[in-house]
Amino acid sequence: MSKLTVSRRQLIGTGLVGASALAAPAWARGGDISHGGILRQGFDEVSGSNIDLTIAAGQRMVQGRKGHGVAVNGSVPGPLVRLREGEPVKLNVTNMLDEDSSIHWHGLLVPFQYDGVPGVSFPGIRPGERFVYDLPPIRQAGTYWWHSHSGMQEQAGHYGPLIIDPAGPDPIQADREYVLLLSEFTPLHPHTIMTKLKQGEGYFNYQQTTATDDYPMNSEQRRMWARMRMMATDIIDVTGSTYTYLANGFGPKEGPEFLFNKGERIRLRIINGSAMSFFNVRIPGATMNVVAADGLPVRPVPVQEFQIGTAETYDVVVEPVGEAMTIVAESMDRSGMALATLASRPGARASVPALRDPPLLTMADMGMSGMNHGGMDDGAIEPDAMKQGEADHSAMGHAMPKSTTASEPMSIMEMSSMNMRDTSLLPPDVKVGPGIDMVAMNPVDRMGDPGIGLEKIGHRVLTYKDLRALKPHEDTRPPSREMEIHLTGNMERYMWSFDGQKFTAVSDDPIRFAYNERVRVKLVNNTMMAHPIHLHGLFFELMNGAPVGFQPQKNVVIVQPGGSATFDLTANEEGDWAFHCHLLYHMHSGMFQIVTVAPEGAPA
Repeated sequence: MSKLTVSRRQLIGTGLVGASALAAPAWARGGDISHGGILRQGFDEVSGSNIDLTIAAGQRMVQGRKGHGVAVNGSVPGPLVRLREGEPVKLNVTNMLDEDSSIHWHGLLVPFQYDGVPGVSFPGIRPGERFVYDLPPIRQAGTYWWHSHSGMQEQAGHYGPLIIDPAGPDPIQADREYVLLLSEFTPLHPHTIMTKLKQGEGYFNYQQTTATDDYPMNSEQRRMWARMRMMATDIIDVTGSTYTYLANGFGPKEGPEFLFNKGERIRLRIINGSAMSFFNVRIPGATMNVVAADGLPVRPVPVQEFQIGTAETYDVVVEPVGEAMTIVAESMDRSGMALATLASRPGARASVPALRDPPLLTMADMGMSGMNHGGMDDGAIEPDAMKQGEADHSAMGHAMPKSTTASEPMSIMEMSSMNMRDTSLLPPDVKVGPGIDMVAMNPVDRMGDPGIGLEKIGHRVLTYKDLRALKPHEDTRPPSREMEIHLTGNMERYMWSFDGQKFTAVSDDPIRFAYNERVRVKLVNNTMMAHPIHLHGLFFELMNGAPVGFQPQKNVVIVQPGGSATFDLTANEEGDWAFHCHLLYHMHSGMFQIVTVAPEGAPA
């Protein structure tokens, strides 16, 4: 790799080319941008060594609801960008909005000045200007995606799929393949959503507990949640109360169909391109073999369901049977679903399952895994688990309720009396202040969890511990140092951060890595929400119990509520890289940092 010879501030201005509006296609200049003034649904495909992409605004219409849209090449989602491993490409991006824009190539290994994050790797693309992403030969293959990193344009439709074909034989064999891009539509402007979340973070939660609901909780459990001023149904911030969930840009009444012939193996490249949604994906009656995660092949894992976090990608191979099979992508809180169909002939359809009952948060989601969250089911903690939980808390200097002994289970009311805002449990480098309203009391590794609501589902569900790399990765050195990063927040005030500090407070103090060093990073989630954490420019190996060299490599990891996740990385991509929660409104509320990898040969 060539050494950096100029500073980030010098590189931040490279690549911009003035572009007259007359150089853009007619639809991007305000003419014929859509059908009847509405942006097109679905996406085309672009490929080659020189690709033109134009960003423009318009109106979206999904199942009779209209809203603000940002389209690329006239459609939402934008076009499928198809590249080939080993070949260079120029991506010419013209911005016809009246505000700055950008494109980040999610998961693509590129020189950092082409990563597409304004203020980190380049200044953004000003209105009426063009930026050329002049990429050297592509160094990878697989399923990825692209999206804006400016403002909240991603929510409005500025995203699309990215597929890289391998230079040689594809290790994943199938008779056909399809891209399934999951996302959402809302008639609300993204800034309106942010305002409502700041005013009341439960604004979109229409599944709150009431005196007359039929959630499976007894009166003691309900009093516990009320006493802690928390909601057991606070699963995601923005829900189906405003979102229509989309498959390739189409709502569930419009969903796409993927044709197959009897006996064929179908590869589905599934991308979660949503702004705020986790999806539980299943095909009733079928087994899916998970064959790739975040673009990289893994040993096949047969499952009936998996949870895909915001910004993750999974490839699955399935052998459909019958006339048709329904692909169900149910939102994690079960407030809605996106739908697509595997069809043996045009128009064939299978039955659509009803939404399942909304899940409830558990003691594990409060960071009390060592105390056996099974207590949420029966109102008490088992004695054996109590012994372990008591040892864990005493080690942290946190006293248990006096009435509790190893032979006397702790009641839920006693649990609710414990101080879940005890900041003395945090390490000294976490800044304590109004941005932290919860501290996980006993965070443990939760990479074996299938995801919120899928713990007792009755069929096999994927977990991170199931994943094994298909081929061994090259760098198996043990890490030379370890670091711990806490995911922090105040849900009521809608403040999100790393280590108690919003990005504006740490923008001049990045996380620093020496070139090519091996680092172990432990992420500790002190909140009661799952966070998909994304590192730009690098892949990391999940410490999931796989043999050395076969840990799965990803660029997004879901850190479960009240739990932790650990990964190792090799800092071999020099430059400045964004590191953030991929929930759009969390990122814009402060859960964002910069990782700086020193140039090759620079002193550590």
